[in-house]
Amino acid sequence: MNGFMTKNELRSVMRVRNRQLSPEERIAAAERIFAAVEMLPAFGRARCVACFCALPDEPPTEAVLRRWSAVRRIVVPRVEGDAMQFYDYRPSALTSGAFGIAEPVVEDCPVCPPEAIDLMLVPGMAFTREGARLGRGKGFYDRYMAQPELQAFRVGVCFAHQLVETLPTEPHDCAIDAVCFG
Repeated sequence: MNGFMTKNELRSVMRVRNRQLSPEERIAAAERIFAAVEMLPAFGRARCVACFCALPDEPPTEAVLRRWSAVRRIVVPRVEGDAMQFYDYRPSALTSGAFGIAEPVVEDCPVCPPEAIDLMLVPGMAFTREGARLGRGKGFYDRYMAQPELQAFRVGVCFAHQLVETLPTEPHDCAIDAVCFG
């Protein structure tokens, strides 16, 4: 990938490449990605981990959500208008929400304030090793990460081909602290 693509062009390229992965390749990549996350000192210290319920073209998170929720507090996002909130993860309390993403049912899951999150896993369309991130274009994660109360260690997670040399960035784009890819 070169630095001359626009954000939307890069999103389109990554969307195609993500969809070309077989189910077996996705699962194997997810195992590598989340094993790398588990090796991070920040993960070992984290009492509360913010994760995401994956879209079909993202590294699948279902297995780690179940595994990690057995030993620590896991929270997952819910889109509410133009904002995003995190709620306790309970597999039985998920429903199809905004953009077809599994989201917690508010009545069944307590909200998690940003300051309670120790480690945040952040999906994206592309990342650089230096911490730049290209999201899907709606700004939900950038707005959430811009909150001063959020002091979590932020980890971008992606397939190996989503790690690029450079990304076009804008002042509102929030950086991440590390990238785990597979």
